[in-house]
Amino acid sequence: MIVPVTNMTNLYGRDLITTQDWSVAEIEKALSLAFEFKANRYDHPLNNCLDRRTFFMFFYNPSVRTRQSFEAAATELGGHAQFLEPKSMRLKSSKSAGETVEDAAQVMSRYAVGIGIRILETAIDYYGQGEELLRQYAENASIPIVSMAHDKFHPFQGLADVMGYRQHAGKNLKGKKILQVWGKGALVRSWCSVQESLLINSRLGMDVTLAYPKGYDLDPEVIKMCEDNAAASDSTFEIVHDLEEGYKGADIVYSRNWMTANFYDLMAKHGEAEAKKKEIEIAAKYDDWITTKDWMKKSNNAFFTHCGPVDRNAEVTDEVCDGPRSIVYDVAEARLHVQKAVMALTMGKH
Repeated sequence: MIVPVTNMTNLYGRDLITTQDWSVAEIEKALSLAFEFKANRYDHPLNNCLDRRTFFMFFYNPSVRTRQSFEAAATELGGHAQFLEPKSMRLKSSKSAGETVEDAAQVMSRYAVGIGIRILETAIDYYGQGEELLRQYAENASIPIVSMAHDKFHPFQGLADVMGYRQHAGKNLKGKKILQVWGKGALVRSWCSVQESLLINSRLGMDVTLAYPKGYDLDPEVIKMCEDNAAASDSTFEIVHDLEEGYKGADIVYSRNWMTANFYDLMAKHGEAEAKKKEIEIAAKYDDWITTKDWMKKSNNAFFTHCGPVDRNAEVTDEVCDGPRSIVYDVAEARLHVQKAVMALTMGKH
């Protein structure tokens, strides 16, 4: 059933920096519209809601699928996504003079209907600085600010994850177990996708198990939010350091490498390249931490997921990633649909 536009106005103008900022009802509204867009991709009534409107994409860090999916989303809603890089703009920073965030946010608000910002660990000086920048833009802009992935959260990936799970495991995921498991790898991943996954799934009632080798702890404030989410949704949230315990009974397995909390200090002291080299050396010690067919056999015939890009045969074997229970590509496609939904709800003409 198509949702009338008049029933969607309460999200108009809203920022999306993390799904934790939205109510469960608002998250469900976005997911419902995303499924509509998937089913009626080129003939939905909202397909012209961004007609002649511009969405700014602000990339402090590069991307492939994020840029592709947002440009496609804007186009399919009748609008235009403009690619921007801070290095080609005169913006004030700790190292250069230029336009302040306050001024830039207000000026860009006169040109566009929304701003997406992508800023990860290699573009900042300390953990949390990316989050601070997004919230500073949100405070000063009069149009929605959305995160296209920053150092703490990746809300669109979290929404896409849930859409993919519901597509395969059913709309009601309450009581189903998702294993969020660290995987060895050479890409030195940010925390954002993992932390967003933990937040949204604990919020929506899944039983969440986080498994990683000691030394790979995530943000303690985010972990506390997950514990509170689980208590509120009458689900469970647990942290384990044992793979047997993690895979046992899992309905969904999400393998992903992430860096240690020491990465920022290493980068400050030794530079980005040396910091990554040290992280890879640490990760290489954990040979068992790769999702294999044997580990998947210990699950409840689980679906395998990954937000991409996949570090094949490090985080997960090809046999699993390309196997019949892999939903990697469906989750990747879901990014397009959830981005269209959020853009329509928060930026579209009503």
